[in-house]
Amino acid sequence: MSGQLTPGARLSLVMRCACDTARLMVGLPSYDAYLAHMAQTHPDQPPMSYAEFFRNRQDARFGGRSGGFRCC
Repeated sequence: MSGQLTPGARLSLVMRCACDTARLMVGLPSYDAYLAHMAQTHPDQPPMSYAEFFRNRQDARFGGRSGGFRCC
């Protein structure tokens, strides 16, 4: 039975995927993916905290400090 997930593990995986999908649908990329990217691509730079990352992504999506609404 190796390779098969228990019902609890399967539910956990489904929920994680659903949450990731919902975050991407509202324009919030994965903080874990960002941390992995920073570690692999920019190991000499400290990554943003989760709060900084969230604010950065919101500013990028909605215009933030540059003023005005930007949808695309």
